[in-house]
Amino acid sequence: MSKSKSDIVVALDIGTTKVCAIAGRLNDYGKLEILGIGKVDSPGVLRGVVSNIEKTVQAIEDAYAILLRQLKDEEIKVVHVGIAGQHIKSLQHRGIITRDTDDEIRQEDIDRLVNDMYKLVLPPGDKIIHVIPQEYTVDNEQGIHEPIGMSGVRLEANFHIITGQISATKNISKCVERADLNVASLTLEPIASALSVLSEEEKEAGIALVDIGGGTTDLAIFHEGIIRHTAVIPFGGNVITKDIKEGCTVMLHQAEKLKVKFGSALSNEVYDNRVITIPGIGGRDPKEISEKNLARIIEARIEEIFDHVYFEIRRSGLERQLKAGGIVLTGGGALLKNIEKLVEFHTGMPTRLGIPIDCLGHGYAEKVASPIYATAIGLLLHGIEHNEKYGIVEEEEDVLEKVESEFEEEDDNNFFNKIFKKTKEWFEAEPDKEIR
Repeated sequence: MSKSKSDIVVALDIGTTKVCAIAGRLNDYGKLEILGIGKVDSPGVLRGVVSNIEKTVQAIEDAYAILLRQLKDEEIKVVHVGIAGQHIKSLQHRGIITRDTDDEIRQEDIDRLVNDMYKLVLPPGDKIIHVIPQEYTVDNEQGIHEPIGMSGVRLEANFHIITGQISATKNISKCVERADLNVASLTLEPIASALSVLSEEEKEAGIALVDIGGGTTDLAIFHEGIIRHTAVIPFGGNVITKDIKEGCTVMLHQAEKLKVKFGSALSNEVYDNRVITIPGIGGRDPKEISEKNLARIIEARIEEIFDHVYFEIRRSGLERQLKAGGIVLTGGGALLKNIEKLVEFHTGMPTRLGIPIDCLGHGYAEKVASPIYATAIGLLLHGIEHNEKYGIVEEEEDVLEKVESEFEEEDDNNFFNKIFKKTKEWFEAEPDKEIR
């Protein structure tokens, strides 16, 4: 495949612990080819929400600069961005439209039904991010997944609607634009992660994707191939680190290293006599920490997180449907030792680690074969789908010119349509009875 600029898609994962810019494209075999990765720390994001504009802009610029060097300075200014955070909420709603005729249902009818959902009245400060159809009903015929081509007058659908705060989405867009980039699409991060780590069979059987990030834990539940429930739990890997800091009375950076290098989610799997020695502060004596106690601190917090996850699974009403597929763990927090065993014990559901390798081309798995990159690769896949559906987004000036010209054409057409309509009404008008 020749390397053309139009083939390349860039995704931006703005997380609590990292900002990751990744570029890729599909190869001749439909697999993802990774062309470059730029990853830096994220000091300006707290629990998935931008808390410092300047630091976040700087992190985006740094990550993009690293990526650009790997792309041989081939600039692509349009990026597909992920959104998460505890402000994300979801709701269910039902939409109905009545068609003028009973001929075949077309895509335009589906679009009209979806667009009606965007007119829902939401709490002040919220906006709709995604409108996801569940099942359709055509003239009281229920359980239809593909209504296009069917005949019917009354078209109904259940929708899963994901909302977020306007200020949070604007702040993400502002950071990206100030880094001299354009936002092509904004996608909920657990939906993106699902694209990279879940198979179609798992989505059909019923599965819960749990993305344990630095600031939040994101949940997405699938059944019969459709996303049924989403939730954001305001606990993540950073809370575990703070627990270790307080419980072991160490510095925050030391707590993070203890978690990553020696942490275990199951205290029963750790020997009692293992001790970790860390340097003392300011020339003080070295500090000894029991590996068993470290595991107990981590286990307590992981259990609390999955109490919330299990509550959301029960609230969705899909607990029984997940017995076959179970739970898939991804995100940086999924790298904790023995976390799969703990989740299985705690929830009673089969659990596996979600690593984004099935969608990758040969030779690229080593670079990104980690749950840390699940969201970034999912955003890449979503970006490719977005470009295939809507076309590649042009530069901002070109888009503005195109929109302006379309408005001018529309105004001209409206003017001539009005003249035509008035003329037609004049000719078709009935003669006045008083005129002989």
